Amino acid sequence: MKHAVLGVGAVGGLTAAALEFVGEDVILMVRPEKLAGYPERLTLEQPDRTITGAAHAVSKLVEPVDVLWIATKTYQLQSALEAVQASPGIVVPLLNGVDHMSTLRARFGDDSVVAGAIAVEADRSGDGHFVQRSMVRLSLAANGEPLLGRILNQLQQSLGFICKFVADEKTLLWTKLSFLAPFALLTTASGKDKGGIFADVEWRSALYDAISEATSVANASGAQVERDKVQLILDGSPATMRSSMLKDFLARRELELDGIGGPIVRGGEKYGIPTPVTKRLMAEIETKVSAKT
Repeated sequence: MKHAVLGVGAVGGLTAAALEFVGEDVILMVRPEKLAGYPERLTLEQPDRTITGAAHAVSKLVEPVDVLWIATKTYQLQSALEAVQASPGIVVPLLNGVDHMSTLRARFGDDSVVAGAIAVEADRSGDGHFVQRSMVRLSLAANGEPLLGRILNQLQQSLGFICKFVADEKTLLWTKLSFLAPFALLTTASGKDKGGIFADVEWRSALYDAISEATSVANASGAQVERDKVQLILDGSPATMRSSMLKDFLARRELELDGIGGPIVRGGEKYGIPTPVTKRLMAEIETKVSAKT
């Protein structure tokens, strides 16, 4: 099948390299100023090996593809979609948060969008060069299984990805956000990795409180997310794990603060669920960003 990847950062680059490795035809969508000098090969450093694949880069998608994978930052989505000038068979967003689903369905149609979530610590070390630092967990909504079942099976067998299809879309998206938002906000507000947070009683308590807020909003929104299971996933994560939001803050890049924390705060207001810890952490991060600019 033919795939296009929009947003070739750490997650998009990893996805493109993985699809190339299992024999798929992949187009990379890069910014126009990057096109002329973009490498001809993709390189993905995994914990136990390095894989490579062809890099077919374009600045606009003008030919139909079977699958359009979207891995932009939440705040980049609207502008990035301007480069999509052909109709994909299906669209698989791997963005953070939940708000992007309505945007994409308004553009491509309800039946063409397959909800996706990816959990991995990865970095883009340069154009075409990506580093995978943890296990990859890739989950897609069940409506994507007829077209993508074979590919996810190959990613699992060939690259060790943990892949699954999830029947309930809201549960899929909110499960990731209930893990991601508390961790991203805590690491960025504290400047600590997971080990540093767990070594500090107050920061660890705030992390668990933020998980409780996120899962309460998730369940009020129609998802089925268990707080204890989210907490167990974090407990078992590597001590050195850092969020992409913290990395973006240290690199003085724009943060996905509203895309990640916003749905929890807005959901809390909608359903009458207090979210004081999430609000406080977002305010602290905004203060840190202002002090750094």
